[in-house]
Amino acid sequence: MTGLVYILCAATALASAVLLLRGALASGGGLLLWSSLCFFAMALNNGLLWVDAMVPSVDFFTTSRLIMLAGIVLLNIGLIRHST
Repeated sequence: MTGLVYILCAATALASAVLLLRGALASGGGLLLWSSLCFFAMALNNGLLWVDAMVPSVDFFTTSRLIMLAGIVLLNIGLIRHST
């Protein structure tokens, strides 16, 4: 059941990232681009967590946390650049 939740979260984050990227390309970028990069990182994070949960011999916990941190940093960079 845990694996299903990670897959659904990854699919939702990926769909959100694609829609945000499509909006960013249509409107000329801005905050939508940074948000889409954050959601791509979230999708990758959930994919790695799924692999970590399904394959006991693999440990992607630290890697997934670093990817999520990178996504949050990207979103913060976008917020700072957009506010100034």
